[in-house]
Amino acid sequence: MNKLAVALLLLVGVSLAKTADAQYEAIRQEGEFGISAGAAHYFGDLNTRGRINRPKLAVGAFFRKQFGNYIGLRVSAHFAQLGYSDIYNDQNEYQRRRNLSFNSNIFELALQGDFNFFKFVPGDPDHRFTPYVTLGVGVFSYDPYAYLNGQKVFLRPLGTEGQGMVGYDKPYNSMAICLPLGVGVKYALSDRMNIGFEIVHRFTNTDYLDDVSKTYVGLGKFPLMPDNSLSQAALLQDRSYELGERIGTEGRQRGFAKQKDQYIFAEVTLSFNLTSYRCPTAY
Repeated sequence: MNKLAVALLLLVGVSLAKTADAQYEAIRQEGEFGISAGAAHYFGDLNTRGRINRPKLAVGAFFRKQFGNYIGLRVSAHFAQLGYSDIYNDQNEYQRRRNLSFNSNIFELALQGDFNFFKFVPGDPDHRFTPYVTLGVGVFSYDPYAYLNGQKVFLRPLGTEGQGMVGYDKPYNSMAICLPLGVGVKYALSDRMNIGFEIVHRFTNTDYLDDVSKTYVGLGKFPLMPDNSLSQAALLQDRSYELGERIGTEGRQRGFAKQKDQYIFAEVTLSFNLTSYRCPTAY
């Protein structure tokens, strides 16, 4: 009798386990929609050493379509703030003397592929966590500005490196392309909700995110104001005078045009699952 009872208990246990597995397999994650929030940081001509010491706000929303338990396709929209200043540079005297700065609001729309390392099934305690990698392509708008005597001044219309003048480049576009590449982790709190964290770097095709790229054009290229004072463009193209002698002579290096600007987001994500139910396989 004891052996029979043990056998029956084992049979019941195996049956229940198979039933539970079948129930989890029957739940199919079709996708998820969610929000994200965290920090953004800029890298470029004003931050050549890749220091992370001036993070700013980043928020977003996304929808991810799942194709099985491992692959997803995501559409995301972000708003972020970026900015930096030469005054934070304590290892390069020339950059400190250059004394340039910028801020910019970023509006980004991106399409990304997400690839899970582990099988991810929300609601299944054995498959509710996975790290993942993500890569894609996006487009973003930017409009750098600085403050002069307490006044906010947008830099692009000024042509601080001669943009729009005869013999110089055309004004740079306020739209650019980015290539997001990063890693993340996500955990299913339940069959309906997930939480995660990701760090995604953006490579861009512009060197004017900070309004700094090539060389100085010199004061002589900027016409004086009606009262014979210097224009905003002249004052903002070379701000070294605020720390001492001017260094912005015509043709002198102002930025490094061979390396494009970049930015990064580090965010916490919260998402809600869209699921469907398939009839479990009979045993």
